[in-house]
Amino acid sequence: MSDLTAFESRKLEKLLGMGDGYVLNFSDRTYSDFFIDYRVEIDAAEYRTGGGSKAKRMRTFWAIAPNHTVGRVLEGLISYGIEEQCLGDSNPELIDACRRIAQRLLADQPVAELDALTANSDERDFEVVAEHVREAIEKNQPEGALDRLHTFVIKFIRIACEPHGIEVNRDKALHSIFGEYVKALREGGHLESQMAERILKSSISVLESFNDVRNNKSLAHDNPILNYEESLLIFNHVAASIRFIKSLETKIRAKAAAKAKTQKWDDMF
Repeated sequence: MSDLTAFESRKLEKLLGMGDGYVLNFSDRTYSDFFIDYRVEIDAAEYRTGGGSKAKRMRTFWAIAPNHTVGRVLEGLISYGIEEQCLGDSNPELIDACRRIAQRLLADQPVAELDALTANSDERDFEVVAEHVREAIEKNQPEGALDRLHTFVIKFIRIACEPHGIEVNRDKALHSIFGEYVKALREGGHLESQMAERILKSSISVLESFNDVRNNKSLAHDNPILNYEESLLIFNHVAASIRFIKSLETKIRAKAAAKAKTQKWDDMF
């Protein structure tokens, strides 16, 4: 649940024009459509416990949704209200104050590197898996998506290995593939510190353990799922590793492109 204070709620209600049960200029249909973009089904029964008006459902949403989800929605509502010129009160100071509220809530992100969990190819099934993984975090339910996170990591690592000439097949375990990838990074001179190499090597055994979690503590099978805190730890570790690998691969491609360009010029003269 969000930790909006009563004082903050009053400011937001004033900005969004919620005094008579409305929210900005939304109809029931456009209100529902707006929330769908944020993966929230505002028409669901859980948001109608305090009443069915748009304003009452908004207050219930504030009460039960996690901070980062409320923050994302508030940012969208403020931008929409400004663009449509339908704010309940367009005082610049109030707008700035409400933006700061949204930013405070957004800072409470359970997975710091969530934005890194995106597909590194345009395969449709990969994009769907990545979306499901992010959606689970946005709903603050990491324990319910460990199996999909495992699938995401397998796809991500296999694609990252391709430019390094690493053979990938379904018979190879995830940790084995990643071990070959770390070796290729070291031999290619792509790691500047021994510590970075050691951190990546430690991830090999982590990924081996991830296989057990996926098979015995996730929704992949009929098992009791892992607890919230440990699930969140796994998500954060994986997301941080993915962010680093994405950044590193971008640099590797840039160096390769620069080298190819230099070689082309050398061949011309």
